[in-house]
Amino acid sequence: MLRERGIPHDVLIYRYDKKGTGPAADALGLPHDDVVKSLVFRTDAGGYLFALLAGDATVSARKLGRATGHKTVEPATPRDAERLTGYLVGGMSPLGSRQTLPVILDETTAGRPHIILNAGARGTLVRLATSDLIALTDATLADIREA
Repeated sequence: MLRERGIPHDVLIYRYDKKGTGPAADALGLPHDDVVKSLVFRTDAGGYLFALLAGDATVSARKLGRATGHKTVEPATPRDAERLTGYLVGGMSPLGSRQTLPVILDETTAGRPHIILNAGARGTLVRLATSDLIALTDATLADIREA
């Protein structure tokens, strides 16, 4: 998708470990907050969305719900997330997802010039300009971090 649209990016390959973004950052020698988590949430209306934030941060469901106009949101089941995105847990990305889901990008994370996130496969990340990610996904910026 990025190549087709001529968007500058770097592909980063590492040995996948089921423990989350920390091992990816460790394997690549990056700070944990440089690698962004791509999490799928279910809304009280039955819809789904992506929440993106730095790997060392935690999503506040209350803040995410408020930012999206929902009374409640909860993490999607792995099965639902995989069905909706076409990606396996550990490789989920809003880029090229089977279904286009709204993207909420943590405003603190959005302050970085570049973002590193899953590229759709376990063990593969992509680094691109934050502005390009926002434009590609039509991301909404919001404070979704747990305090």
